[in-house]
Amino acid sequence: MNMTMLFIIAGMAVVTYIPRMLPLIFLNTNSFPAWLQAVLRNVPYAALGALIFPGILTVHENIWFGIIGGGVAILVAYFGANLIIVVLSSIVALGLLTYFFPF
Repeated sequence: MNMTMLFIIAGMAVVTYIPRMLPLIFLNTNSFPAWLQAVLRNVPYAALGALIFPGILTVHENIWFGIIGGGVAILVAYFGANLIIVVLSSIVALGLLTYFFPF
């Protein structure tokens, strides 16, 4: 490993460490208004949705394949199923769809 690679790794470490540490140093989380705390609690869900949704649309040549799989997962998750059940139900639904209606 050459020095350039080590500098790149060190630079990436600093760049990711600073945004995580600055709020801890300069902000007192108890002083946030209740509405802002409610908004910030939803940020991980929004980020997860932004990461997953494009993959749903590009998982197969036919866009409906991903939409149906995502819809089944959303429906099963809405009823409070465990994460494993949500994933397995989507897999089973798409397996049955492929078996009965080959794309």
